[in-house]
Amino acid sequence: MSIFGKTFILTAALSAAIWGPQVLAQEAPPPQGDAIEQDRSDDFYCRERRLGQWFYCAKPKPAEETGSTAQVREESAVDRIATIAKQLDELKAKAILDPTETNVINYVRFQREQLDRASTFSDTWQRALWQNPDLDYTLQRPVSTVGKRLWLDNRQADRDAVLTNLGQRYGLFYFYAQSCGACEVFAPILRSVTDSHRMTVMAVSMDGGPNREFPNYVVDSGQRARMGIPGNETPALVLFDTQTRRTIPVGYGVLSADEIMDRIFMLTNTKVGSDY
Repeated sequence: MSIFGKTFILTAALSAAIWGPQVLAQEAPPPQGDAIEQDRSDDFYCRERRLGQWFYCAKPKPAEETGSTAQVREESAVDRIATIAKQLDELKAKAILDPTETNVINYVRFQREQLDRASTFSDTWQRALWQNPDLDYTLQRPVSTVGKRLWLDNRQADRDAVLTNLGQRYGLFYFYAQSCGACEVFAPILRSVTDSHRMTVMAVSMDGGPNREFPNYVVDSGQRARMGIPGNETPALVLFDTQTRRTIPVGYGVLSADEIMDRIFMLTNTKVGSDY
């Protein structure tokens, strides 16, 4: 062996004698997998030699989640309402089944809290409507005495103006029976409406009997069935559109004059869902 080789071996031996296994352990890569579990219980390395800082005798603990990363589920408003309702029912049932002073007081107090909450909501609702006219329905249909009176007068004027010219296109079929007591009451009401708005009425007798208010009646010979008017209820009022040849039932039974005019106006001049 060369002198250089002998020198290298001697140097390595001296290093091991001086520094011991600590240097070797430090230079060795950290064990993984099953080796970690083995070193954890190795008394020689972990206790006597105290080499845990190199051999990982104790498995490092994972870092705890901070408050910013931990997500806490918040209870929804719907769940909160359901919880309140459930608690209120429970307190009420408890007060009824066991009506002690404490149980009754607990129920009344909790109920009062919810009434106060509802009152606050109602007050906030009203203030919001006052300050946001697009949300205030009373501007479309007033509820005050003065506003409602003015709104009704304007509506009646519009209705009467339309009904005055309605007879040029529409006619009315009036189905009645001589034996019908309600027909005797309804006939004069219908007559006053049609006369004031110049509308033509064709009275149709379901039992062949006459009518004092409409002497130019006809006996039903299948007109009602052909119009598709269901049943034999009397009195029955039906609009007939001379342009489209379409029949529009207005109503059955005794109607007031305002009801007759309102229904005819709505069925002929307003769209479904519009405010009238």
